[in-house]
Formats: sequence, structure tokens, C-alpha cells
Amino acid sequence: MLYGKEHVQRYQETDGAEGHDWNNTTVLLLTTKGRKSGRPYTTPLIYQRHGDAYVIVASKGGDPDHPEWYKNLVANPDVDVQVKDQRFKARARTAPPEEKPELWRLMTATWPDYDNYQRQTDREIPVVVLERID
Repeated sequence: MLYGKEHVQRYQETDGAEGHDWNNTTVLLLTTKGRKSGRPYTTPLIYQRHGDAYVIVASKGGDPDHPEWYKNLVANPDVDVQVKDQRFKARARTAPPEEKPELWRLMTATWPDYDNYQRQTDREIPVVVLERID
């Protein structure tokens, strides 16, 4: 099973032929700019489409702290996204309270463990909306 850097590499090398379909769900590659280093960081993340947008979850497996990629996009919401062989720029935003329940249901339908992750932590797990800008 693909994971971490190997997942990113195989996804990029095969335009998502390997790595997009993963554990009965779908994965995109999110590239953020490091908020301290300014360097690009690419992370494979489960996603679902919602209209023209892409939805991801900053779960970090229920860890008490937000994932680094989420902290990076809060600092700089302009990100790069790869879905299969499509690469594009997007603007990331955290779903507000009135939007989050619908998006949470969408994401738990594809990855039910998100509910378990939320139960494991006191932090509210953010749902992120990626809106294409190019």
C-alpha cells in the first residue's frame, strides 16, 4: 500500500494512475508553501468533490495538533493541487460552521474513521475547501 513520500512519488510519476484510488477512496496531492521555510511540501490527502470544489479534512488521525499542511495553508491559502493528471492552483479555506456539517457528512461517507478521529481529540478537526483559481 502506498503511503507518504512513496505515495506522492508514484502519484506524480504515473499522473495518478497509481495512488489516486486508495483504500476504496480517492486521493489528491496538495502542495503548500512552508510557513517558516517557504519550501513546497506535497501531501497525499483523501478528497471528495463538492460542486466545483475539492474537500479535504485536516484530521491527522485525531492528533491533538493540526497537521503541518493545514498550518501552512492557513498562513498561505494559495496552494497547488494534483488530481490524477490535472494540476492546478487553488485557494484553500476552512469551512465555516454553517457549511461544515454537510461537508463533514460527505467526507465521513468516504472515510468513516474521520468520526473516530474527532472523538479522539479535543480539537475541532477542520474541513478544508479547495477552490480552483486557474
